[in-house]
Amino acid sequence: MALKPTIYKFKIALTDLNRNHYDTLNLTIAQHPSETLERMMVRMLAFCINAQESLSLTKGLSTAEEPDLWAHTPDGRIALWIDVGEPAPDRIKKATRLAQTVKVYSFNSKSNVWWIQEQAKFNSLTAAIFQFQWDNIQALAKLTQRTMDISVTISEESAYVATKSGECEIDWVLLSIN
Repeated sequence: MALKPTIYKFKIALTDLNRNHYDTLNLTIAQHPSETLERMMVRMLAFCINAQESLSLTKGLSTAEEPDLWAHTPDGRIALWIDVGEPAPDRIKKATRLAQTVKVYSFNSKSNVWWIQEQAKFNSLTAAIFQFQWDNIQALAKLTQRTMDISVTISEESAYVATKSGECEIDWVLLSIN
């Protein structure tokens, strides 16, 4: 019998000072059985950073041909492709042919090694590569509950996340933008 995903429900009060975007998001995320809590929370955070009307979560790990999040134009083309983790350069190269804008959010303990090894290959691609600080993501994951009310305030390259069980700040750096 196959393992089923774990469902998380988030009510997010979003304040994005970078884009003057203010919203209340009701987000339901299915955590794939092989997905870590940290990765799932990075998907949630990437959703907040890129929040727009057409942005949606995909089937994620269970569908290799799709990104973790995407947005479509009214005529069905892919406007935004977002991958979470440390994808292969070939995957992102393909994504740049399919989507108008491509973003990658790297986040784990091996992120620095991945970037050192792959940086030259990504520099020729039209994609924005971001890196979250691993200890910040671990702190965020520790706050996670199956149903949560969250406040996310984005300013510069930082997100302040507050929940009933605590708060944390998540910083990121832009590794590459072409």
